[in-house]
Amino acid sequence: MLREFLTAFVTIFLAEIGDKTQLATLLMTAESKSPWVVFAGAAAALMTTSLLGVLIGRWLARRLSADVLETATGAGMLVIAVLLLWDVVHLG
Repeated sequence: MLREFLTAFVTIFLAEIGDKTQLATLLMTAESKSPWVVFAGAAAALMTTSLLGVLIGRWLARRLSADVLETATGAGMLVIAVLLLWDVVHLG
């Protein structure tokens, strides 16, 4: 159980460094007179989105195999990458 916790923590921590969520929190804190309130709001939002991910992941895991989920996730990310590339090529 500790291994799963540490894996989730390190993965999400590294993914969030420099992410738009962190930058938005940084900017809100810079403009706020209540940085701890900004921290509490940001932490609550991240916990809520993580809870949604866990609940949806558990629901999907009951219906689909890990291989299918992995393939679908990879395909989804590939589609997003292609769409982003398409936008870059056609905007430039």
